[in-house]
Amino acid sequence: MTPNQKKNIALLCISLNSGGAEKVVSLLLAKLKEDYNVSLVLFYDDIHFPIPDEVDVTLLSKKKPNRPYFLRFLDFIRFIIKYQKIIKRENIGISISFLAFPNLINGIISIFYNGVNTIISERGFPSDNTTSKTSLFISKLFYPIFYNKCDKLFSNSVYINSDLKENFGIKIPMEVIYNPITIPRQRIDSKSLNTHDPLQIITAGTLNKRKNQIMMIRAVSLNPNNDKLSILGNGPLKSYLYSEIEKHKLSDRVKLLGTVKNVNEYFIASNCFILTSFTEGFPNALLEAMAIGLPCISTNCLSGPLELLNNNEEIKINEGDFYLGKFGILINNNDHVGLRKALDYYRNNPSEREKYSKLSLQRSELYSLPVVYKKFNQFITN
Repeated sequence: MTPNQKKNIALLCISLNSGGAEKVVSLLLAKLKEDYNVSLVLFYDDIHFPIPDEVDVTLLSKKKPNRPYFLRFLDFIRFIIKYQKIIKRENIGISISFLAFPNLINGIISIFYNGVNTIISERGFPSDNTTSKTSLFISKLFYPIFYNKCDKLFSNSVYINSDLKENFGIKIPMEVIYNPITIPRQRIDSKSLNTHDPLQIITAGTLNKRKNQIMMIRAVSLNPNNDKLSILGNGPLKSYLYSEIEKHKLSDRVKLLGTVKNVNEYFIASNCFILTSFTEGFPNALLEAMAIGLPCISTNCLSGPLELLNNNEEIKINEGDFYLGKFGILINNNDHVGLRKALDYYRNNPSEREKYSKLSLQRSELYSLPVVYKKFNQFITN
């Protein structure tokens, strides 16, 4: 197919900052450019991830996204008008949006341009992904109106789709397309984890209440041994976590390392990954740790961990205990005792670390970019 025969496609996002949805967009762009004439349209000038040279980039505003709510509302009105003009000028045949506000704009576009195939993507668990009662009210009011105007929807979890259908009245066709990853060149040799060395535990994520890093600090405080915990990321709870580390006298064992670019280098120097979130859309950090070959422990939160670590087969975990899943260990939300026992299990059973490392490597192959993109491309063209 020659370049002038390619369909014109637009991806609409708030920004391309360091979030999980934004990383997915960046990865998909690398493959979409081969099959389409791609326009990337961003609300704001905040770009962290790489964009292929072949992709045409339009900023609807040169501002940063951290604007007061009333200004963002005014921006939203302006962005609708600007995006309509782009759709018409670039003769866009497929418009794909990521996250709530871009999805609402796509719904409005579908009302005015019947020739555009509008596809929306929900990336977080909707009922738990709202910041206030007002935000939840707005979602309950406008999702059914504008989401249902679009042609179809994809998310990264069966639970997200169920929530949209049952609690937000979404009736358009929905599909689950999991987040893609690039398989790293350097990966852990699973046999190297079959030792009695102390655990070198690692996690990565924004330091906030939803990620619940305090749970892992409390779990480490219960183990009087030489295990070390490295926490990658920044966020509003940084000072609080520092104070908790000091209170538990863990400053020599727990380190807040901030935002780092070479995450995989930290992963490959570790021998256990943990995720303690209350909720997730789809936990990129967990999948990336598995792709490196780390044995993993995760809360059984909605959504993603059960799908990744146990083929989405339902389980029951007793309080203060853990569950040996098919591809990793699962624990209850906010249960630092269960996490401590899971860490004990990995420490005292090095052969299990080797086994789950091999399983992590095996599982992550199903989420490689070529595999996921094939399904994504079939979804948007059918």
